Amino acid sequence: MKKRVLIAEDEPNIVTSLEFLMSEVGHEFRTALNGEDALRLAAEFRPDLMLLDVMLPLKSGFDVCRSVRGDKTLKKIKIVMLTAKGRETEVAKGLALGADAYITKPFATRELLDTVKRLLGD
Repeated sequence: MKKRVLIAEDEPNIVTSLEFLMSEVGHEFRTALNGEDALRLAAEFRPDLMLLDVMLPLKSGFDVCRSVRGDKTLKKIKIVMLTAKGRETEVAKGLALGADAYITKPFATRELLDTVKRLLGD
């Protein structure tokens, strides 16, 4: 069954890469370029999983994660935080806010796809 993935990322080359990967594995996806759009699309599109950049304009990935986890209609969405900030404090913060996984950029395609597959139960 096709899974729904919300890509919340503002860097065009990473967006292109993530869209390509999600289409290659057959997932339906939508893309948000800022945190406010990510929350709006999460409510409209109802993704199974969100690939969420920490450093988004308008609302950070941490804020988006906190909002999704605080909304009873959205809290089942699996969240993979993506960030160039790989420090332990950043990782701990993302996981404490309810992220299911944390991947640092630049990421290996296989690592990302394995994480998505594991979280979606494919």
